Amino acid sequence: MTQPINILLQTTIEPTENDWHIGRFSMLRDYLASLTTPDGAPLFRVTARDRDPVGASDSVLSSLDRSNYDELWLFAVDVGNGLNDEDRAGILRFRARGGGIMITRDHMDLGCSICDLGVIGAAHVFHTHNAGPTIPPPDDKGTPQIGWPNFHSGANGAAQRVEAVLPVHPVMREVTFLPAHPHEGAVVAPASAPHARVIATGQSLASGQRFNISIAFERTESEGPAIAESTFHHFADYNWDPRRGSPDFVSETPVYEFPSSPAMASVHNYVRNVALWLGGRL
Repeated sequence: MTQPINILLQTTIEPTENDWHIGRFSMLRDYLASLTTPDGAPLFRVTARDRDPVGASDSVLSSLDRSNYDELWLFAVDVGNGLNDEDRAGILRFRARGGGIMITRDHMDLGCSICDLGVIGAAHVFHTHNAGPTIPPPDDKGTPQIGWPNFHSGANGAAQRVEAVLPVHPVMREVTFLPAHPHEGAVVAPASAPHARVIATGQSLASGQRFNISIAFERTESEGPAIAESTFHHFADYNWDPRRGSPDFVSETPVYEFPSSPAMASVHNYVRNVALWLGGRL
């Protein structure tokens, strides 16, 4: 019998009730854990945790290459201090031994502790990191305190139509919608990563500008596969069902399209495809 794929869902903050702690990704965890093979065996074994206290290396991330995990889904929700050098080294060794990685962040500089994670870190463009000499003006004008990047794909709780970049990547099969968010971050395919490409784009409702949603890094002989994602809100409970609540610093008014919307099937397809592809089974 095929063994389940071991997935670690982890944030870059310590447990903090009024923040994007790992409990705010419970619908993702439960969905992945519910998936089975045709004979009824679990497809995935899922562990969900926040990081250990900031100030010391995280006990799991810093030794991830010596763990039995097959995949890391890292939700970079910190303000710059979520990973230290030992954590990043453990993650890079994990990928070097073939582990699959999905790393996501959000607007402006949120999650910028991931910048030094090799080519995956280089795929994430922040306001003051990896941005180049000229910072574009904000795309989303509804929250003026949040600088670029902040692409407005819609309200929290809404569905945004996404476009698969041709040729369609396996991760994007039967994916036409993802959760919207008022200020998504920016991701690019780094020139230093020849095996990386944009696989999905969205369109701003504020400016009409198209922006990258997902970058895929193909598996090589020396590194496992990876996904760089524009916002963790594609996976958060609040965006799948705003009735689940959010930290009190979220000021935008949500809508309530999910989870009853037919678009939820597309979101589930995306999550399942990412998990299978990172695990080498898609």
